[in-house]
Amino acid sequence: MRLAIGADHAGFALKAQIIAHLRGLGHDVTDHGTLVAERCDYPDLAVAVAQAVASREAELGFLCCGTGQGMAMTANRVPGVRAAVCSDTFSARATRQHNDANVLCLGERVLGVGLAVELVDAFLSASFEGGRHAERVQKITALEPLGRSA
Repeated sequence: MRLAIGADHAGFALKAQIIAHLRGLGHDVTDHGTLVAERCDYPDLAVAVAQAVASREAELGFLCCGTGQGMAMTANRVPGVRAAVCSDTFSARATRQHNDANVLCLGERVLGVGLAVELVDAFLSASFEGGRHAERVQKITALEPLGRSA
């Protein structure tokens, strides 16, 4: 699977662990930065990953910062992106199944590496169920500029 990942300085170490895990599983992972642990602005990285997902350059995206919240707020501004912050495996799986989420946002300052990897695996293993959930996702899409769907 083609995946995109990005992190700011607060998620830099977690990003490295997730990349190693994903590549170990055989996924094609594009690292959109940051490439150094120095201070940077999370919106720049979130937009890069979100645009890769929205353009279908990547099938799914992963974003890491201190809490995951800033990344999600930014990524969700890009039409076609449905980013979710998760801290438990049920939510990581359900947001793919019910919300057709395509970007998982993680907080290095609130998650351990072991749990973060479990969340990544839960997110990857799930797929959108469609059905009654499709109508709800369409309502979200309708709120995007020009009603563009992913």
